Amino acid sequence: MTNLELKNNGLIYDPMDEEILEMQRGCLKKMDEFNATTSEQQELRQKILKEMLGAVGENCYVEPPFHGNWGGKNLFFGNNVYANFNLTVVDDVEIIVGNNVLFAPNCTLTTANHPLEPELRRKGYQYCKKIKICDNVWLGSNVVVLPGVTIGENSVIGAGAIVSGDIPANVLAMGVPCRVIREITNR
Repeated sequence: MTNLELKNNGLIYDPMDEEILEMQRGCLKKMDEFNATTSEQQELRQKILKEMLGAVGENCYVEPPFHGNWGGKNLFFGNNVYANFNLTVVDDVEIIVGNNVLFAPNCTLTTANHPLEPELRRKGYQYCKKIKICDNVWLGSNVVVLPGVTIGENSVIGAGAIVSGDIPANVLAMGVPCRVIREITNR
């Protein structure tokens, strides 16, 4: 398998592979264009966003600056997604974001991880796991979502949480590590 195939299959790979780096560089150009727009260039900003991300649904907005390891190429938005300042995605593989999702400032979604074995880390190797954020989720300021996590629909992640495991639907979760505090009910 090539390093690109290893990456896309969640296996340990060399991210400094020239084929990967060349693809990545092309994606980063769009991100730079997006971040260079001004508040008066909303139409241009939306046009670039649709070219930059893997998919953008209706009524989505990302407040610059936006940071992406692949410039958002592997980030897929449903409808009505709002991302405040400094959304950072290590989007080496897919990050799926459902409908009506809110990101407060300084959220980080990272699909990449490094092996525990020192020899593999010295070589710069890594592996990736996809992230999924379901419909109607709200991530508070400074939330970090780690590789392989799924956050269930209607859940709220409190500010400063580090989400290292799956979060079920319809809950308030927070902390380091992030844990369920209570269910979200009608009361």
